Amino acid sequence: MLVRDWMTKDPLTVTPDTPVLEAINLLRQKKFRRLPVVKDGKLVGLVTDKDLKDAMPSKATTLSVWEMNYLLSKLTVEEVMAKPVITVGADEPLEKAALLMEEKKIGGLPVMEGDRLVGIITVTDVLRAFIEVLGLRLGGLRITVDIPDVPGALAQMAQAVPPANIVSIATAAHLDGYQRLVLRVVGEGVEGVPERLRAAGERVVDVRPG
Repeated sequence: MLVRDWMTKDPLTVTPDTPVLEAINLLRQKKFRRLPVVKDGKLVGLVTDKDLKDAMPSKATTLSVWEMNYLLSKLTVEEVMAKPVITVGADEPLEKAALLMEEKKIGGLPVMEGDRLVGIITVTDVLRAFIEVLGLRLGGLRITVDIPDVPGALAQMAQAVPPANIVSIATAAHLDGYQRLVLRVVGEGVEGVPERLRAAGERVVDVRPG
């Protein structure tokens, strides 16, 4: 899976001289949380709903409504945006984007092709991909099994599954001498998979409907 397969293409952008109030209204109208900031076709910053809210005067301010509106009309995105921007390439693996967001504690990344902004990828997009890859909407059985951490163990375990079909496998944990795997199996004879696995000597830890 590549970032380009899950990103939002051609994201809405603002320029550095966009008034903060205008940017806030854009986010509210479009129900977005972040806006790339572009100048002369180049990405120069990123502004989030939090950045914009933090720029608003406190409710405890002694300024009048007229004074607040005047100050906000002068405040631009350039003064509150984050820079330099953490980005990811469109042809990078999706897991790299997920790792970057986790490490940097951010909710989204502008996606680049060279110097050109082509999209934006968010935590929500990564969750959509996670759901798709694990086949969560396919039903069947979700089976947790511990297999020996040795070459060939996965192939041996898989031989006990037919005539049902494995639609996803994920590593849930690395144990002492074992790997804990979560399988999703569907199709003919799916109800008998746990017993076939046990009969083949596999350690079945958990079984539940998909």
